[in-house]
Amino acid sequence: MEREFPKFRYHPDPIGTGAFEKADEAKVCECCGKETEYYYHSPFYSIDTVECLCPWCIADGSAAKKFDGEFQDAYSCEEIDDGSKLDELIHRTPGYQGWQQEVWLAHCNDYCAFVGYVGMEELEKMGLAESLEDIYRKDAAMFDIDVIRENMENESGLQGYLFRCLHCGKYQLYADCD
Repeated sequence: MEREFPKFRYHPDPIGTGAFEKADEAKVCECCGKETEYYYHSPFYSIDTVECLCPWCIADGSAAKKFDGEFQDAYSCEEIDDGSKLDELIHRTPGYQGWQQEVWLAHCNDYCAFVGYVGMEELEKMGLAESLEDIYRKDAAMFDIDVIRENMENESGLQGYLFRCLHCGKYQLYADCD
C-alpha cells in the first residue's frame, strides 16, 4: 500500500517547487532505511553529509533529530512570537534553494507558505505584477523595486521567491542574486 505524501504547512507544493524529486529508481532514505521514490533535493544544514531523505522523515521530524540538522537556518527566518512554529519550520518543513542565504518570510505573526520561484513574467501571469510595491519586501531583500521590475527573471541571476500569508492571504516577495 502506497503512503500518502505528507502535507507541509509552510511548503504546500514541495514537489512542484523541486524540494523533492522523483527518482528513476527507488532510493533508500538514510533516516528510516525504507525505499522511497521521492527524495529531498534542497538545503539541509547538518554536520553529516546526507544524500537521501524521504518526505515522511522530514514531516515527522525524525530526519532533523537523527542528523541534528535544520532545513532552514533559524537565523534567516523572520521573527515571530511562537517558538513552536519556528521548530516546525526548521525541523519539519522542506526548505527552498536560494542564490545566497534563503530567508523565510513571516506575516500576521506566522511564517508564510513558500509558493515558489518567480520572475516578473510569473508575477504577471498570476496578476501580481501591478501589486509589486505591496508584496516586495525590500526590508528583507536589498534591491530597489525598479531593479526588481526590470531584471528579476525566474531561474536567472536575480531570482524571486514568492510566499503567501497563511492567515490573510497576502503575497510576500523576497529576491536575491548570484
